[in-house]
Amino acid sequence: MQEWINIEYSNKQVTAHGGMSLVKRFLDKTGIREKIIDYGLSESGSNAGYSVIEMFESFWISIWLGANRFSHTSVLQHDTVLQKIFGLRRAPSNDTYRRFFQKFDLETSSNFFKEMYTWMFSQLNFNHFTLDVDSSVWTRYGKQEGSKKGYNPKKRGRASHHPIIAFVAEMKMVANFWLRPGNTGSSNNIIAFLEETFEILKGKTVGLFRADSGFYQKNVMEWLEARKTDYVIAIKMYPNLKDEMKENIKWVEHADGIYIGEFMYQGNEWEAARRIVVVKQHIEIRPEAPGKLIFPDDEVYRSYRYSAYVTNMKLSAPLVWELYRKRGDAENRIKELEYDFGADNFCMQDFYATEAALRTVMLGYNLMALFKLTVLQTKVNQRLTTVRLKCFSIGSWIVKSGRNEVLKMSVAMKNRVWMDGLFFNSSNFCWQNVKPY
Repeated sequence: MQEWINIEYSNKQVTAHGGMSLVKRFLDKTGIREKIIDYGLSESGSNAGYSVIEMFESFWISIWLGANRFSHTSVLQHDTVLQKIFGLRRAPSNDTYRRFFQKFDLETSSNFFKEMYTWMFSQLNFNHFTLDVDSSVWTRYGKQEGSKKGYNPKKRGRASHHPIIAFVAEMKMVANFWLRPGNTGSSNNIIAFLEETFEILKGKTVGLFRADSGFYQKNVMEWLEARKTDYVIAIKMYPNLKDEMKENIKWVEHADGIYIGEFMYQGNEWEAARRIVVVKQHIEIRPEAPGKLIFPDDEVYRSYRYSAYVTNMKLSAPLVWELYRKRGDAENRIKELEYDFGADNFCMQDFYATEAALRTVMLGYNLMALFKLTVLQTKVNQRLTTVRLKCFSIGSWIVKSGRNEVLKMSVAMKNRVWMDGLFFNSSNFCWQNVKPY
């Protein structure tokens, strides 16, 4: 006969996320609360309302716990122990978050988040950045403002938003984010975006700019050259470029099945020639090689996939290619934002409310990037889902010890020294000590 364990109920308040107390100590040391208060966003006029700090912090906590849409933010509402850990009177409802973000118009959102990003990067004692710019397509299923039909490779014909994101590669952090309508091209308004991003990183040196072929534009290259910024940008395979690849390249074998060449090329509207680095990879030897089959009807060339890059760098062609290949990490960051932080799901009817919510997600992403870098101190960047399982998901409860409250954490004896080390790291966070990966 099947034996079942007996069931009893208790009024004892317990949390499944006691490890989030690590994040509480870390947040206290960053000074981000004080920075938000100093900015002076409009506070609620009601005594029963939530402060701006409570709104931001509770939203971040919900995301870090796994909320990837507004309805999921109730995870914090049902966890009174976690509310007490973070000093929250109570947790906002999903409708409260919506009303909060609807207060942001274009000017408020632009000024506030620009200042927050600027403050964040100014705190870092690391000054030489690689900037990766990429765009994504986030499908929408309603009639939200800015949701338009455009390029959508996953859901053809579906309306979408087309955000653009700048990453600092060494820190795995977001430097800037703009939400754009779905019918916007990859490079649309890119110069204004770059100007704002470089202003955010003022006082820092952008040593290298990388982008995919969506940003292969004359005005982008000229803008970077005027600022003496090195760049590597993937190029589109226009017919005249294909002809050059056939006629004017001396190929050098880089590895088995990989050949690299280069040539100088001047586009129709370019004032001067620029350096083009081309990589071809043999399909049979490297069946998973990226690139495009651009000569399908040519017996000699159809066995290769090609990729090409424009650059102003003087490094060898293989080094230029190796540098560009590292840009793929930006795509990993976008996937993490989508899968772990729900960046493609926090959507409202109002365009600027949606952008404010998503920019708040980006700040939460940056804070967690710093947490992983300085508290966990792992050699590789771990996904938030991994961090949540390893560090946050710890059954805990609060007990009285004299006049004090103590958080009891269910941690195996063999893991307690490791956990003590994490508490030490989080309690001693200092911006000046942050080191890149």
